[in-house]
Amino acid sequence: MLSKSQISLITSLQHKKYRWQHQLFIVEGYKSVTEFAQSHYETDIIYHLPEFAPKLLNLSKKINFQEISAAEMLKISCLKTPPGVLALVKIPLQSELNYNLLHKKFSLALDGVQDPGNLGTIIRTADWFGIGNIICSEDTVDAYNPKVVQATMGSLSRVNIHYTNLPDVLPHLNLPIFGALLNGQNIYNTNFGHEAILVMGNEGNGIRPETEHIINTPVTIPQAGKAESLNVAMATAIFCSEISRNTLK
Repeated sequence: MLSKSQISLITSLQHKKYRWQHQLFIVEGYKSVTEFAQSHYETDIIYHLPEFAPKLLNLSKKINFQEISAAEMLKISCLKTPPGVLALVKIPLQSELNYNLLHKKFSLALDGVQDPGNLGTIIRTADWFGIGNIICSEDTVDAYNPKVVQATMGSLSRVNIHYTNLPDVLPHLNLPIFGALLNGQNIYNTNFGHEAILVMGNEGNGIRPETEHIINTPVTIPQAGKAESLNVAMATAIFCSEISRNTLK
């Protein structure tokens, strides 16, 4: 049976302040939980309904497991229909951003992305295209927000997230910096090379001026129709696809 203090701790993790205070975040769903449990992340405890016990037997014996009732799962879940498995996972220490970490790789930089669904989709897209690092401005939505984690469908377990001041840090990484801007060169005529950082901007305002100042090459997706703009997650997917196509040439 869950204690009141356990319920209070778990539900508090829906808020950024308490996630960082306890250095824990919530992962829900059998598939996502098992992916985190088998990754470099450290899983603190897994709460599960009785029917999931046999499926969890192959996970590390170092993980704490607690069987709970459906009524208790409903109390701690962030979802209206709880999937039956919920884990508390430790927020990892942030890797130091340097050229060696990002050398011969493509990385994404997000300047003020606010929507959890967008960030989750971007993380999932990065995982699909083999991009292992996403560098976020300090005001980008928290990657450990339950809505972000849910939207990544387990991909967060394979993508490193860094929070920093983009204008201060990116120029010192000694990498080409591309930026998604309306006045940029055509994406389909752009040579992205074999290592770079791609900056994507805020949903409503795009890339802020101080970040735009550090971009070496502005790039745009040419418009053929009359839509006002592209969703940032969709635009990121198009950029990642084109970068992947370039590197396979």
